[in-house]
Amino acid sequence: MTDLNAIFTPGVVVRHPDRPEWGEGQVQSNIGGRITVNFRERGKVVLDGSRVDLILVSS
Repeated sequence: MTDLNAIFTPGVVVRHPDRPEWGEGQVQSNIGGRITVNFRERGKVVLDGSRVDLILVSS
């Protein structure tokens, strides 16, 4: 089974599918499926990669 969250490495730009008002965010870390993202309009957020399907903007 492939871990789809493995593409979310530091520096990758993403969007949260349920929070468009947060704007784009840059991945800070991805450890054990816990993805830390610094969103432009929200700040730093730690997400459970098994519960949120982040949208890849650019890598």
